[in-house]
Amino acid sequence: MTAPVRVLLVDDQPLVRKGLQMILGPEDGFLVVGACADGMEVPAAVARSRPDVVLMDVRMKGIDGVEATRRLRVDGAAPPVLILTTFDDDEVLTAALRAGAAGFILKDAPAADIIRAVHVVAEGGAWLDPAVTGRVLETYRAGAPAVTSPEVRRRLADLTPREHDVLCLLGRGLTNEEIAERLIIGEATVKSHIGRVFDKLQLRDRAAAIVFAFDHRLVQPGGADSPPS
Repeated sequence: MTAPVRVLLVDDQPLVRKGLQMILGPEDGFLVVGACADGMEVPAAVARSRPDVVLMDVRMKGIDGVEATRRLRVDGAAPPVLILTTFDDDEVLTAALRAGAAGFILKDAPAADIIRAVHVVAEGGAWLDPAVTGRVLETYRAGAPAVTSPEVRRRLADLTPREHDVLCLLGRGLTNEEIAERLIIGEATVKSHIGRVFDKLQLRDRAAAIVFAFDHRLVQPGGADSPPS
């Protein structure tokens, strides 16, 4: 029997925490092992409950979700963080990704999407809610111009065309299964490509790959992916 995914809920609204606990039930393979109302409580709760994934509200009084994620992800062994957001948090989401979040999902997303997103992130994947991803990309592009150093250009040039394709799809938050379907290759091949991308670009995980792709304009809102300019 497969062990349930252990989830820590972090949100300052009791009704939201209660609703998420009802969605993430044992019948869908989850065990909610704790709940926090402030980012300050997260490190102790993680140490105590040992979750597989942290579902974290981005806006809270005291320590918000971005800072709580940054502090947690300093430890490479920390569980992945999936950010809970509303429809107008674009700028905050860019900060959350930079802080090391594995992705984000809208608070009012369908229960099925929340269930899938938590499973994906718990398994080491990334999740970018399509309802806001395009606008988050626009926020990145509206910021400071991308600067691709000669060293980064050299590393990018070391990627094969297929590895470049995989990196772009990682930047859009696609799962291994989705990348395999898009490129018509096996999932084992996708994993091999991802491993080489991480090694060549010196990336720690999928969240870092997403930030890299955003920073270097490898993905574009609503358009074709492209090399950095």
